[in-house]
Amino acid sequence: MSIGNQSKTLTNTQIRIMTDYLKTTRHPNRNLTVFLLSIKGGLRAKEISNLTWNMVLDSNNEVSDTINLTNEASKGKSGRIIPMNKELKDHLSQYWTSIKDKIWKDKLKETYVVTSERSNHVSPQVIVNDFQKWYKRVGYTGCSSHSGRRTFITNLSRKISLVGGSLNDVRLLAGHKNLQTTQRYIEYETDSQKKVIDLI
Repeated sequence: MSIGNQSKTLTNTQIRIMTDYLKTTRHPNRNLTVFLLSIKGGLRAKEISNLTWNMVLDSNNEVSDTINLTNEASKGKSGRIIPMNKELKDHLSQYWTSIKDKIWKDKLKETYVVTSERSNHVSPQVIVNDFQKWYKRVGYTGCSSHSGRRTFITNLSRKISLVGGSLNDVRLLAGHKNLQTTQRYIEYETDSQKKVIDLI
């Protein structure tokens, strides 16, 4: 994907508006789960589609502090462990509480987090279509299923140094093989570039 064709990132205000909108949809828990996995977990559409409950639950069958994404659920061998964002964890905990009595505990490996009325496993294309529909409803142009992931990576890159990390940590959280790929995802700010020059 070239830089010129990349999906737009979302501002905090846009994220809030989308979150509020999804709460009004027919399946708010399911739809908000999809959005938060993208914007707060950095997951690709394929990864959201293939995520099973055993990847987000701990040994006590409670929502874990990490997403343990397997290679099989990801792209190539980009499976990884992603620390769970607090907002995402709180939502998944609520969602899990509402459905866990319907799931056999020995079937968690086969039970997908995101389902539909017609199927217990949706394809990545369904996830892509959902995002397209949602962004159109709220009037966001230039956004796609990749916008959440781009926003996640961009936000990480801007804040990682505050906790003593580096772009390599961002690369690992994004599941990229090389740093060049990660850098292409990051949206740069001209104003920040001007300000940082005076700090050196």
